[in-house]
Amino acid sequence: MEYRSLGSSGLQVSPISLGTMTFGEPVGEADAIKIVHQAIDLGINFVDTANVYEGYKRVLGSAGGVAEQIVGKALKDRRDKVVLATKVCAPVGPSPQDRGLSASHILREVDRSLKRLQTDYIDLYIVHWPDKHTALETTLAALEKTVRQGKVRYIGASNHSAAQLCEMLWIADRQGSAKIVSSQIPFSLLRREFHHDLSFCAEHEIGVTPYQPLQGGLLTGKYQRGQPPPKNSRAAEKPDWVWDFDDALFDRLEAIDALAREIDVPTAQYALAWTLAQTAMTSMVVGVKRIEQVEDAIASTAVTIPDEHFEKLDKICPPPWIQPDPIRGT
Repeated sequence: MEYRSLGSSGLQVSPISLGTMTFGEPVGEADAIKIVHQAIDLGINFVDTANVYEGYKRVLGSAGGVAEQIVGKALKDRRDKVVLATKVCAPVGPSPQDRGLSASHILREVDRSLKRLQTDYIDLYIVHWPDKHTALETTLAALEKTVRQGKVRYIGASNHSAAQLCEMLWIADRQGSAKIVSSQIPFSLLRREFHHDLSFCAEHEIGVTPYQPLQGGLLTGKYQRGQPPPKNSRAAEKPDWVWDFDDALFDRLEAIDALAREIDVPTAQYALAWTLAQTAMTSMVVGVKRIEQVEDAIASTAVTIPDEHFEKLDKICPPPWIQPDPIRGT
């Protein structure tokens, strides 16, 4: 396994991060623990979870904590082998204080996460979503406190734009608090809204750890035009978590499949390799239900996308529109 630096943290992490959002249901505790152990044996040293994850049973405001509990059990005698990331912000109850990035919520939730994870520290504590109701100064001061207390080593952000990351870096510099070292964004061939933020992350040593790089399984090649979703696929088990199928989507999927066949690799590996080749990419968060999916993701790290394919893929799945520069003509 060839490890990569996580932003400016100095941490070396595997290019595949084990995602745990499926832990609880459909992946039960025993199977989830087995997957964690096997993933570590295969060289994965980066595990990503969140205080709200509990698999498909998750609804807005439910208590969560299931995935953290499972991960805690799985890592009980392997804690020093992994970089452990978890998150805070999403609702974990009905009260207004059960969500967000206030000091009260962060300082309460970090202790709850530590207890469930059965650890004394969290390597990477991630703010899960922006919180428009809390000043960033307050949030960063609270996160700095968790670092000074030894409960957290580094902090990251999820679902934040480059502009928001920039403001967080500026405030951290101004008030002398811990700086963001990672950015977790939704990113895949089919979803490139954050494409133009990647150069900012590279310039400011923020490691990008995208989630949904296979876009909920759409980029695995398992879905075929005019055919029902395969049994045990996400589209069959949790259809509201997958995009609607239409001809335009299948046009893109079939074009991607064709390029993958040109270099004789599975579509899933091809899609992951493309993502990992993008600017600032450090480690892709891959959620799985079986260890074979972990092995497939690891195999993608050895795939090289031909140079001419990148331009073809940009035509199939265009990045966001760029305003032309009237001065430089670009």
